[in-house]
Amino acid sequence: MMDEVDAALDEANVTRFREVLQELSQKSQFIVITHNRGTVQAAQTIYGITMGEDSASQVISMKPETYVGEERG
Repeated sequence: MMDEVDAALDEANVTRFREVLQELSQKSQFIVITHNRGTVQAAQTIYGITMGEDSASQVISMKPETYVGEERG
């Protein structure tokens, strides 16, 4: 589990970090907490927590390839 380890990285180093994650994810599983758009691009599944209308927390998840496929039409 990594919590915002990419927060201080510039764009070039985020790209390097993402490439390392993708390579290592072939043999390992990672949970990465981030707000960095570049790091999110390496995700196989994205999870988020949001507040519902009843003020209760709700977990949402998505697979990026599904979302990108829907946007392209």
